[in-house]
Amino acid sequence: MDVETIWQDGTFVDWEDATVHVLVHGLHYGSGVFEGVRCYDTESGPALFRWEEHLNRLYQSAQPYDMEIPYSRAELTEATIELLRREELRSCYIRPIAFYGYGSLGVSPKENPVNVAIAAWPWGAYLGEEALQNGVEVMISSWRKHHSSQIPTNAKTTGLYVNSILAGEEARRNGYTEAIVLNKSGEVAEGPGENLFMIRDGEIYTPGLAESILDGITRSTVIELARERGYTVHERATISRGELNTADELFFSGTAAEVTPIRKVDNVEIGSGSRGPITEELQQAFFDLVARRDESHEEWFRYI
Repeated sequence: MDVETIWQDGTFVDWEDATVHVLVHGLHYGSGVFEGVRCYDTESGPALFRWEEHLNRLYQSAQPYDMEIPYSRAELTEATIELLRREELRSCYIRPIAFYGYGSLGVSPKENPVNVAIAAWPWGAYLGEEALQNGVEVMISSWRKHHSSQIPTNAKTTGLYVNSILAGEEARRNGYTEAIVLNKSGEVAEGPGENLFMIRDGEIYTPGLAESILDGITRSTVIELARERGYTVHERATISRGELNTADELFFSGTAAEVTPIRKVDNVEIGSGSRGPITEELQQAFFDLVARRDESHEEWFRYI
């Protein structure tokens, strides 16, 4: 990566020196929380997109694990802005992470300090530039999403992503770009790192929080943009596996994936087999917004 600096525990350090001890608790037990945030090079200059919402979710993710992040929101914001200025990054992906560090290797993390780091680097379309227009082919994973009675599904926890790794790699081994994961009940949950939307008869459906999904910030953005354009959005939907095959359109949303159409599920063509008209409209609305060609929702942007 053509990036030289990372903010780590209150200090800017060289990229290659941003290391931790091999016995950190977070490495052994997945006891960390993180965020993925985009900075867009807008017509008004570089801007963090929905930074406050991401920061709030970082602190909320820490709560179930009794993790006290030793920096304020203001301090993390200042560190992030300074990092981007130092690296002269105008469009990038930002990764704040907090994790239990080196101390005791018992399962309980309470004897361990909480370490915090922020990295940023240029990152284009997560599933590929071509996917934004042509869509991706996905498979229903054999791995199920954990239930909220087993682990907090709305906390963005590092350890939970082993589930995403299993589902995503299974899909890629079988020749697909990405997976769709069902929940414990066999209903549609989400992708390994994306929320899912379905369009049928001109209305929009997305699995609700009770379906074991992460409450995605891009998901909430798409819901808002769709309603502003007059669409009916069912944001607490329960979607069966079979409904995917008969959908008019499907798409993923996420900070990394942004708005990515789905053209096939398990080799079954969705709709016309290409990006559908409502997906295209919402995708264009999203990119117009983050580029600030659409000047609405100024409250969602923090300029560098």
